[in-house]
Order: sequence, then C-alpha cells, then structure tokens
Amino acid sequence: MKTTGRIRINNLRMRCVVGIAEWEQNINQDVAVTMTLHMDLHPAGKSDDVADTVDYKHLKKRVMSHLENHSFALIERMAYEVAGICLEDKRVQQADVMVDKLGALRYADSVWVEVTRKRDEM
Repeated sequence: MKTTGRIRINNLRMRCVVGIAEWEQNINQDVAVTMTLHMDLHPAGKSDDVADTVDYKHLKKRVMSHLENHSFALIERMAYEVAGICLEDKRVQQADVMVDKLGALRYADSVWVEVTRKRDEM
C-alpha cells in the first residue's frame, strides 16, 4: 500500500502513573501524547464516510483508557504500547508516537520520547 496521508492527534493530555522513583508509582502525573498515523486517506477523501478512515474519537478513548488503567516505569514503554494500539487498525501502515512527560525535570518544561512502529515490523 502506498501511504498517501497522515492523521495526527496532537497533545492528548491525561494523568497516569509513570516513573521509576518509588513515589512516582503512587501518583498520577501529567503526560501529553501525540500520535501520527500514516495511511491511505484517498478512500475517505472520496466517500466522506468515517467508515473509510480511522475514527480518531474511538482511538483517543482507547489510548486514554489504556494509559490511565496501567502503570509504567518508562515513557518509552508508553509510546511503544500506544503505537501498537494505533496499528490495530490494519489501514495504518506506520504510527509515530510522542509521549511528553510534563514537568519531569526541574528547570525543563518536559521530557519526551518518540517512537515509530511500522506494520511490516509487527
């Protein structure tokens, strides 16, 4: 399949358990997740029907539920798992996911990681 477009959910904010320090495993912290889905958008462009594309409201709910109901030591793991959720839709050929841990370091706005997973690597 030729990738002809991208869908991006930018800075989806939520609170979840993430961190390696013992105290971090007992509190929710702010994260922002950005997901970029690489896929063929021509079918939806032609039909104007949500059935021909990723329902990003459903994806948002799925990602938020997953992250809010699990705990993580590393934001790297969070990004990897979110990319896997994005690739559950067979039309998505590649998912780029950035997880931004807000306020993670003193004197820095945040720390973020970005992972890319491709369908052919699953």
